[in-house]
Amino acid sequence: MQAAPVSATAIPSFTDALRAVESLLMSGGQRTARRNAWTSVLEDRRRAKDRVEAQRVLEAVTSASS
Repeated sequence: MQAAPVSATAIPSFTDALRAVESLLMSGGQRTARRNAWTSVLEDRRRAKDRVEAQRVLEAVTSASS
């Protein structure tokens, strides 16, 4: 007697669940606008982080030169 084959079903991630709810509540244009806005937020954060790092490097070079 052989065991029945077991099929694994992936459990959706939290992000997948949120996207499913989002797709039910919002039209396609709103989803696109929201994702574009979030991408802009992430890019702004990255630029701010880069700006802080550049400021630290400039201060280090300036203090080493003095």
